[in-house]
Amino acid sequence: MSLPDSDHQLVVDELGREPTAAEAVLFENLWSEHCAYRSSRPLLSAFDSEGEGVVIGPGDDAAVVAVPEPDAADTPADDREASDYSDTYITLGIESHNHPSYVDPYDGAATGVGGIVRDTMSMGAYPIALADSLYFGTFDREHSQYLFEGVVEGISNYGNSIGVPTVTGSVDFHEGYVGNPLVNVACVGLTNEERLVTAEAQTAGNKLVLVGNGTGRDGLGGASFASEDLAEDAETEDRPAVQVGDPYTEKLLIEANEMLVDENLLLSARDLGAAGLGGASSELVAKGGFGAEIDLNKVHQREPNMNALEILLAESQERMCYEVAPEDTDRVAEIAERFDLGCSVIGEVREGNYVCTFDGETVVDVDPEFLAEGAPMNDLEAIEPEQPGRELPDVDLEDAINAVVSAPNTASKRWVYRQYDHEVGVRTALKPGDDTAIMAIRETSGDANDTTGAGTGLAFSSGSNPNWTTNAPYEGAQAVALENATNIAAKGALPLTAVNCLNGGNPEKPDVYGGFKAIVDGLAEMCSDLSTPVVGGNVSLYNDSTTGPIPPTPTLAMVGSKAGYDAPPAALSGEGELLVVGSAGGALGGSEYLAQVGGSDGFPALPANASEIIETIATVANQESTLASHDVSHGGLAVALAELITADAGAEVSVDGVVDLFDETPGRVVIETTDPAAVREAFDGVAPVDSLGSATDDGTLSLTVDGETVDYDSETVTELRAVITETLD
Repeated sequence: MSLPDSDHQLVVDELGREPTAAEAVLFENLWSEHCAYRSSRPLLSAFDSEGEGVVIGPGDDAAVVAVPEPDAADTPADDREASDYSDTYITLGIESHNHPSYVDPYDGAATGVGGIVRDTMSMGAYPIALADSLYFGTFDREHSQYLFEGVVEGISNYGNSIGVPTVTGSVDFHEGYVGNPLVNVACVGLTNEERLVTAEAQTAGNKLVLVGNGTGRDGLGGASFASEDLAEDAETEDRPAVQVGDPYTEKLLIEANEMLVDENLLLSARDLGAAGLGGASSELVAKGGFGAEIDLNKVHQREPNMNALEILLAESQERMCYEVAPEDTDRVAEIAERFDLGCSVIGEVREGNYVCTFDGETVVDVDPEFLAEGAPMNDLEAIEPEQPGRELPDVDLEDAINAVVSAPNTASKRWVYRQYDHEVGVRTALKPGDDTAIMAIRETSGDANDTTGAGTGLAFSSGSNPNWTTNAPYEGAQAVALENATNIAAKGALPLTAVNCLNGGNPEKPDVYGGFKAIVDGLAEMCSDLSTPVVGGNVSLYNDSTTGPIPPTPTLAMVGSKAGYDAPPAALSGEGELLVVGSAGGALGGSEYLAQVGGSDGFPALPANASEIIETIATVANQESTLASHDVSHGGLAVALAELITADAGAEVSVDGVVDLFDETPGRVVIETTDPAAVREAFDGVAPVDSLGSATDDGTLSLTVDGETVDYDSETVTELRAVITETLD
């Protein structure tokens, strides 16, 4: 990739001369789609990013949101006032490492984790939880399994080594990802007003200090590499563009960053990610309205004879750029040395241009705002997607249930999350394998060591569904937002905020851009309906390869709040009645059922009162009479019921037909309750409540569909759902 002729002419006109080699590659990377969002930024204004608890919204390394006080955590967002929020803040960010994870699945995924953790650190926050949403080609392909295993190993080894638990996420398999997998990682951090740092330079004369690993030649041109389609030979030719991670240095950097924040030594901070030192330092000073003077010879390096271009653009990992008062640089160096980290005072914040020198010569001298924000936006043609008509196949009921329950998309993901240390940090109150994770934010109780459960529970959900967004991008993206909110509500929490990772193919193709535009609009509308501000995110386009474009994929990472940390399990007790609450959409478009047996259908109708339904689900989940609660989504009721039964508790269930059994409309939850009247009363005038049957104590699932009954014992269901573990172990 090189700077297009039109961009080159803009640069020449601005500089009044030809750019130097270093300037040219800086503009190439910082004006790339990956950094400048040239095709997506015009669409992103659709998202509502403001709210009573939002402290910092889009534009920084991570968003910052105040955590509700425990006594207000169960109050809908629209009803909260400023006084309902505590002085404890969370940060929330999300990152994609898609192309690198195809070329080198282990290092590509590992450095994706490292990058989003450093985004968290740069806000003065300590990382407390990770979520991974992963998308691969069909599971029966050997190469898909190779990528899957490498990515999970990279995430687990890096996350486990740095002591940050991976607590939730999703895994999807789809033909559209055969040539281009997606690796999206989100991170929650914890901070407060006194510790808060931003990526906005504060004062001319302050020093720019680089702390962390030495700079090498890995990751050169990573930003531009992420902004072009994957070539057939990408696995070999593009390997130098993939960064190499060192989690043990990252752990030292996390702890050093904590000490620097504790001692109020940081005036601003930015992690070195896309476009390396050049990207981080120029963006930091541009945000503050300043320039900089940097001596590249002062950058500590781990490889000899590096030139200016390499020093500026290398995306070597585990590095932070700090703005520090001149009198504090010695103390910063002392702390870096204590943690065995490199430290270089590389320059200072100044008025005027962004200037870099090397061997006594000026190699960069540009307006930092023009460099960081001057990329022109693309005006692209979009073709609106069409929806298919209904053509449902006639299949054997038991065969259909077996196929859907054992499909890799709906099967148990235990093989994935058992590799993650999800308990490190001792905050994980609800562990992976349920609808959402819950993290204990004890600080809101007034006691960071609280053991009574009096703080605020932070629910965390992340994912998308390519079957939905392939079938109907706009409605499918709406459903993704509603599904994440349903996961949170099923555990008694209410949505608080969200970030997104918007993944698409080559936007220069009108049909691809039309699908991408549709997922942006659909996601934005449903988040607005749910009163959930979208406070940040990431865009990854040009996810296209020789096999074609990926499905439009809007990963949403959503957090919610509740009083305390307890939640009803997604496992039956065997003692209550079974109800399904929420509005069914009456269609199977985008369902795993049609993916397995063939046919087509339009997307199910989504409820018009989504926010009211979510609030009521959370209310019912918190009723003392609720014994179990589990959302209905991928695979419909068939999979939800299969996941609910245990060796000691089963269910006798009756539904009217195949559409009812496999409908994946989000906003629905199966409730096991000892007081069905209370559930019906809560949902009166909000959404239907339908009786499914009753829980039993025999560990058997008995399904009657339109008069035909199929029985499963828990052991058979476990075997059906173990396809990933049995294949990869």
